[in-house]
Amino acid sequence: MARPNPIQFLQQVRQETSKVTWPGRNEVLISTVMVLVLVILASLFFLLADQVISWAVGLMLSIR
Repeated sequence: MARPNPIQFLQQVRQETSKVTWPGRNEVLISTVMVLVLVILASLFFLLADQVISWAVGLMLSIR
C-alpha cells in the first residue's frame, strides 16, 4: 500500500472524522458522573480492604 502525501493524508483524516458520531452534552455528563461514582466506590473498597488486611497482619504479628 502506497503512502499518501501529507495533503492527501489530512484530507482522508478530515473525511473520516466527519463520519464519527460525537456524543452529546447529556451523554458526556452522564458518563462523567458514572466514572466519578465508580472511582469513589473503588477507592472506598480498597481503603476498606487495606484496613482489614492491616488489622489482620497486625493481629497475626501481635504488633498492636
